Amino acid sequence: MARITASVYTSHVPAIGAAMDLGKTQEAYWQPLFAGYEYSRQWLRDNTPDVVFLVYNDHANAFSLDFIPTFALGTAAHYEVADEGWGPRPVPPAEGHAELAAHIAQSVIQEDFDLTLVNRMPIDHGFTVPLSLMCGEVPPTGQWPFKVIPLAVNVVQYPVPSGRRCFQLGQAIRRAVASFDEDLNVHIWGTGGMTHQLQGPRAGLINRDWDNRFLDRLIAEPAQLAQMPHIDYVREAGSEGIELVMWLIARGAMADVAGGPAPVQKHRFYHVPASNTAVGHLILEEA
Repeated sequence: MARITASVYTSHVPAIGAAMDLGKTQEAYWQPLFAGYEYSRQWLRDNTPDVVFLVYNDHANAFSLDFIPTFALGTAAHYEVADEGWGPRPVPPAEGHAELAAHIAQSVIQEDFDLTLVNRMPIDHGFTVPLSLMCGEVPPTGQWPFKVIPLAVNVVQYPVPSGRRCFQLGQAIRRAVASFDEDLNVHIWGTGGMTHQLQGPRAGLINRDWDNRFLDRLIAEPAQLAQMPHIDYVREAGSEGIELVMWLIARGAMADVAGGPAPVQKHRFYHVPASNTAVGHLILEEA
């Protein structure tokens, strides 16, 4: 049977992708950030999954204000890289796992989660930057080392889903994966965040203490963390800090939430700033 063996959490700052694409990773500003992912890249090479279930948010590339799905599950076999206004990033398209995606859709919808199913979805920096951070530079003519199933979550236009609902969805995704009758090693990644605000009087907000408390609680008490109301994210983490509810989808899919053993923390990293954003990163491996 398929199984989730690890969860990965990382920010998806667009400037990180630009730094990689323009060969700036060893510049003084960027080198400390990329050093924090050196362990992660080796860990991923040593623990390469068959499929990554990647939770991210679209930035008005696949969806616009004309059409705003709360949870959009990609069910395609192939995902092209979006042109975000200055041409697509020079990275490979992603190959999907349509059979597992269709199975997850069937299972999760039957558990009363109303997913939007998307058969053509260009992927933007919210998707490609985490892949680049974890995999390193992959030439456009190459391939990512695993198949990917995207789940785009609306954390851009209110109303957005609660942390509680995201956490519950993660649990449903775990049950769906475990009921798929094929021997697959699956990782689930939660992306976005950490604290940042892009506009208004608090533009540039970074809250180190809050970010690190969030990481502590994500590891040790995720069910309680999932009860945090939206206003706390906005007040403490900035208007874009609400992206962190997507990390709760990945955390909800781990075995301890379903009564199993606690996961093993393999790596934790925190860095500010990257552009005007706090970058958080965590790897949890099933015991």
